[in-house]
Amino acid sequence: MENQKKTIDILKTAILLERRGKAFYTQVARQTESKSAKKIFEMMAEEEDAHIDFLSVQFANFEKNHVFLKNEEHVEIDDTDAVMILSEQVKKEISAAGFEAAAISAAIDFENRAIEVYSQRAKEATDPNEKDMYQMLADWEKGHHKLLHKLNEDLKEEIWNDNNFWPF
Repeated sequence: MENQKKTIDILKTAILLERRGKAFYTQVARQTESKSAKKIFEMMAEEEDAHIDFLSVQFANFEKNHVFLKNEEHVEIDDTDAVMILSEQVKKEISAAGFEAAAISAAIDFENRAIEVYSQRAKEATDPNEKDMYQMLADWEKGHHKLLHKLNEDLKEEIWNDNNFWPF
């Protein structure tokens, strides 16, 4: 019974993490003046919404049947080219020290927290479907993190170049 309570608590934490991420990304998308940043944050909000739906189905099933559903293979859409084009536009449209850059930095923290929670639970889980689910979610969040980190690094480099911070 104690194990089931812990499992339910972790599922609730996961859903809450995703809801907070979605709320954050949605708010940033509303507030930004950059069309490209808006697209990126809307895309991130949609991804978080997919995670909420996925976790909610698992939560309902676990609460009712005390088992996890087998995960369907997650087909990650390779939108690398589109994201890189958007990233180039974002760099042109925003300041590395502005609102959007701060939001990107905060988003990295959101993603790091989700990766930590999901990776830890994937290690601890004994149910193979639960283990697979959390590993899939951790990997999904790592993709978000990679995108945001790349964008953040590009913006940081841009501000360093603009302000002649390089020592050579």
